[in-house]
Amino acid sequence: MKKWITILSTWLLAFGVSAAELPDKMEWLTNNEDPIFASTEATRGGEFTSSLQSFPLTFRTVGPDSNTAFRSFILENQLGLYALHPQTERPIPALATHWSFGDDNRTMYFKLNPAARWSDGEPVTADDFLFALEMMRSEVIRAPWYNNYYTEEIVDITRYDDHTISVTAGSPKSRRELLNAVGLAPQPQHFYELTDDWVRRYNWAQAPVTGAYVFDEVKRGRSITFKRLNDWWGNELTYYRHRFNVDRIRLNVVRDMNIAYRHFLRGDIDTFGLILPEWWHDKTDTPEYRKGLINRIWFYNDIPRGAQGFHLNTAHPRLRDVRVRQGIAHAINMQRMLDTILRGDYERMNTFGSGYGDFIDPDIRAREFDIERARVLFAEAGYDRQGPGGILRNAAGDSLSLAVTYTTQEHTSRLAILREEARKAGLDLQLNLVDGATGFKVMLEKKHEAAWLGWGGSGLYPQYWEFFHSLNADKPQTNNLFNISDAKLDALIEQYRVTMDLDAKAGISRQIQQRVHELAIFIPGYQVPYTREAYWRYVRLPEAKGTRHSPSLFWPMEGAPHSTGGLFWIDQQLKAEIKADDRTFEPVLEVVETWRQKDQ
Repeated sequence: MKKWITILSTWLLAFGVSAAELPDKMEWLTNNEDPIFASTEATRGGEFTSSLQSFPLTFRTVGPDSNTAFRSFILENQLGLYALHPQTERPIPALATHWSFGDDNRTMYFKLNPAARWSDGEPVTADDFLFALEMMRSEVIRAPWYNNYYTEEIVDITRYDDHTISVTAGSPKSRRELLNAVGLAPQPQHFYELTDDWVRRYNWAQAPVTGAYVFDEVKRGRSITFKRLNDWWGNELTYYRHRFNVDRIRLNVVRDMNIAYRHFLRGDIDTFGLILPEWWHDKTDTPEYRKGLINRIWFYNDIPRGAQGFHLNTAHPRLRDVRVRQGIAHAINMQRMLDTILRGDYERMNTFGSGYGDFIDPDIRAREFDIERARVLFAEAGYDRQGPGGILRNAAGDSLSLAVTYTTQEHTSRLAILREEARKAGLDLQLNLVDGATGFKVMLEKKHEAAWLGWGGSGLYPQYWEFFHSLNADKPQTNNLFNISDAKLDALIEQYRVTMDLDAKAGISRQIQQRVHELAIFIPGYQVPYTREAYWRYVRLPEAKGTRHSPSLFWPMEGAPHSTGGLFWIDQQLKAEIKADDRTFEPVLEVVETWRQKDQ
């Protein structure tokens, strides 16, 4: 591809066809003045060990089976044109050193850093961005969402020279929204070939990256290890100094969280998430904590939160009736789960996601547990006969049941509470626990009745097209787990995608949320406005511990869209001392509320 582009450029010049020219008047912007959020005390070296609940089904980041938790280790090890500062939210340099906004409200121009390199040593050039557009539009990657986004939302990439490009969005946008839309990452055009067997050919390929880490050792089904590039090209970038400090990242596959926790307590895993109330409250009174060998931290953040709850598959005959879906929502006693199993630590979610300011409608409230209302709705839908065990059925003998597919063993007790309460309304919840990656594949293949899961929050504004547009219904490997096809939703989503004015866009967002609520396809679960983690004392954090947008304090990669990861480091001398001696320290429990919102 690179050779072909060079030949074409030479041909164009030979025949007097000039290359694209930049506008006459441009304001080139950059940003190296915002506060540094990494610690100058951080030291390089050591190995960071964590765990995965399941081995990924692929190392691809697009195409079938790629949308798993592990994908973030690759995607967030790829730098974009810029990142967003996690405190000020202004753009900061990454692959681009400078940027400029076009007068058309659709185009941004970028000067690429000539020092930028792929992990195999090849330079990052404009050609890699042109190839990214070609690749993401190609049918061979079998990724409809990317095909659509890079056709309708990213309509053009123009090359001016090896290190200058522009990216054009499909519709006029405010500067803030342009930053949300066009900060794409390149693809290594010297590595990929877009052949018909692309999915199979690159399923386990270790593609070059622009970030600090590369694959080091892969033991299929057991572990994945990354190593840091000592000569990483980004070492001296202003906002990347003193970051990505560990030399190796080892991810061991441990399918049972209880077993993983035992590994953690004996020091074979360095940090452990304690978001689950039973873990935070009940499993931290051990000698390791009492001796001060393991610290705990409760860190409030202020980030967009993806939707967590029940995704009802409207392709299932029973769930095509909105009255059944509404009845199910009223049969779910989410508050009892929050008050008992979750000990009041979590908050009820009311809409499809939260934390996006005016883009969220505060007047929408999740349907409350109401046995009478649920039974009235079920009866209107024909489920008006009492069956065995008090479960309702219709005249045809169809029992009112809902199979719930989920992927985390620790959620069984939560769902068991909901099942117990739902029976009071005549609804039978059938719990279907499936292994992580396999379970998510079941959901993407639309083989579920109800999917219980949560999405990560991302972007500066809510995303709706991938979840609700009819183009993604009745197709495998899309995020429309609802299989919803609704003309009103489609029209709103299409309007949302092209609306430039942010106030108007926020208004359309609230209308979309209202329509989703009316359709009763999503039953909101809960939200967690913090991260809680335990970590061995030798794992060190900056003085502030994290940033406003840190979803985790021990994420080793970049973070997206805000640059938040790789801030911790390993005190190797202290680690050696702790491993060698039976030492005792003062126990540490920190609660950091710097970014806690007043209404939380």
